Amino acid sequence: MLQTPGGGAGHGAAADTGLMSIGAVLGVLREEFPEVTISKIRFLESEGLIEPQRTPSGYRKFSAGDVERLGHVLRMQRDHYLPLKVIREHLAAMERGEAVPLPALGRPGDGEDGREPASDVPSAARIGRGRLLAAAGVDERTLAEWESYGLLTPVEDGVYDAEAVTVAALITELGRSGIEPRHLRAMKAAADREAGLVDQVVAPLKRHRNPQTRAHAEARTKELAALTVKLHAALVQAALGVRLP
Repeated sequence: MLQTPGGGAGHGAAADTGLMSIGAVLGVLREEFPEVTISKIRFLESEGLIEPQRTPSGYRKFSAGDVERLGHVLRMQRDHYLPLKVIREHLAAMERGEAVPLPALGRPGDGEDGREPASDVPSAARIGRGRLLAAAGVDERTLAEWESYGLLTPVEDGVYDAEAVTVAALITELGRSGIEPRHLRAMKAAADREAGLVDQVVAPLKRHRNPQTRAHAEARTKELAALTVKLHAALVQAALGVRLP
């Protein structure tokens, strides 16, 4: 369960209303969802899954209920890989007071052209092509274009890493501002270089004879990845001379 800050100024919440800025919401959500971004929150808003209040100057202000709703949406995406349409219907049913259990976890190949999954990897780590298309709300031609620029790559035939859902959502949102997939090749190349640097650092841990040391490699990878993402964001903001709200 997400814990929302009480309303102190240090949390970005207005003392008289208890509402939080998008930056404060991001800090709360990252306790459970370390990879969530402000762009992701904005994308979910654009899809009608959350409706924060707006100040006269246009800044978003979120209530504790908004944060709980966001957490519920992110949890359904992370654990169940449901299309946004299904998530929207699920939330609407909850608002009507209906007792709606979360859908059971599926496997990447279930219900997609009758194919069985290519491996026993749980759906928490993999997603099938059909579900990716549904979650992203795009057609085969668009997905093929993204793949042609290296923005998305299947880990095996018709199966993608779970993070592909987030990548697809961000590509779609950038496209609304006129940034086309071909423009994103430089970002993908930079991400590959950053990933290579992290992998180079943790490689000795992965090869270590001690199982505990090898297990520590995954935690270290996540830690360095988070720092890399933060640095990248800070460098982009510094280059543009802006600060995110």
